Amino acid sequence: MLTFEEKLEIIESFNELTRHNVSLGRVNFHFEGSIREKKTVVYHLHPNGNGFVYTAHLNDYPSDAKGMTNIRDCSEEDLRSIIAASIDSLLTEELADFEPFSDEPWVNTNGQELTLTREDADTWSVYADDMLDGIFTTYEEAASYLDQEGFSKKTR
Repeated sequence: MLTFEEKLEIIESFNELTRHNVSLGRVNFHFEGSIREKKTVVYHLHPNGNGFVYTAHLNDYPSDAKGMTNIRDCSEEDLRSIIAASIDSLLTEELADFEPFSDEPWVNTNGQELTLTREDADTWSVYADDMLDGIFTTYEEAASYLDQEGFSKKTR
């Protein structure tokens, strides 16, 4: 296992990352050039050697619910590889799961209409005419919101 200092040296060799000291001696590294909302590449690197790298958009690494992969036992080669892959994933919009979606009208019993739109691979929006009403990360969340507000899919 690499020491904290060895991991820091490897991570700091990525010039595109910015160091941010956080609590309890832990360190985060951000990638300000990210085109995604996410900017943290290395999360909570701890002096005991534990830490995480953001891999939510990578299939080659096991990640937790937050999209993080533990790097406690990484070799130098593995650590360099996972960080490079994480940075690359933040430079591109992964649209492999992005299926075409036509705007979907929803209507309530008063005849008011809202439109459900897929903005990108990770964002669903609800609009009232051209006014944004809500943003959701899944279709199911957006549909649940619309249902709770008394709307149902408009039949054509």
